[in-house]
Amino acid sequence: MDYVQVRGVAVPALGFGTWQLEGRACYDAVRHALELGYRHLDTAQAYGNEEQVGRALADSGVARDEVFLTTKLWRSDLGADRVEPATEGSLRRLGSDYVDLLLVHWPVYDVPVAETLGAMTELAEAGKVRCIGVSNHPPSLLRDAARHAPVFCHQVEYHPLLSQDRLLALADELDHLLTAYSPIAQGRVNDEPLVQEIAAAHGKTPAQVALRWLLQHPRVAAIPRSASAQRRAANLDVFDFTLTEEEVKALHDLAHQRDLRLIDPGFVRDWER
Repeated sequence: MDYVQVRGVAVPALGFGTWQLEGRACYDAVRHALELGYRHLDTAQAYGNEEQVGRALADSGVARDEVFLTTKLWRSDLGADRVEPATEGSLRRLGSDYVDLLLVHWPVYDVPVAETLGAMTELAEAGKVRCIGVSNHPPSLLRDAARHAPVFCHQVEYHPLLSQDRLLALADELDHLLTAYSPIAQGRVNDEPLVQEIAAAHGKTPAQVALRWLLQHPRVAAIPRSASAQRRAANLDVFDFTLTEEEVKALHDLAHQRDLRLIDPGFVRDWER
């Protein structure tokens, strides 16, 4: 496993996402992921699976301090009086005294980000959260957040069919981690001729090429989710090859050409501003 070093914190570059995994299927998937060697788990209050993620981690035999664990606050819990009790609820469900990363899941425009991040910072000072950050924030909101607190991570949709150049530049400028969710574009990279061609040249799958492309960016981690045991193993098998500069550029150009955003529930007013 490779690690991304950000502000002295080592984050496993490839994590396991749990969106849309529920109940026993979630528990089994997380147990299997940990057995394979994943050491970065991503969940959220809105996923309804924190309890299964926490139980799988506890039953796995893997030490808690070996796993980078992320959860996210939902939009109804971003007021100063809601952040602490909501986070305490997550900790109870996860069966952990702390999370490594607590994120604002989606922006809320009628709650000042300074208020939310201030309450999250207090949790960090109390040792219940090690790092704080945001998710799904356009550039202007991300800059605003970084003015009020040490944003460690920004989690967004990112894959070879969606360019995130502006957010990558901000990650470099503000020195934070960018975590890519839906990193294989929900399987759509498998149908892209360019990705297929690059995959064939390396004896890999298109999904593995997409993940490798992301991980060759500085300050970028990826959290693919898969309900398939075979694909979970394949997703982890991306550290034994390197894309050429020409291949990286070709995929970068593809991301600009396609500009395919798959996750857009309407919570963000303007993705570009």
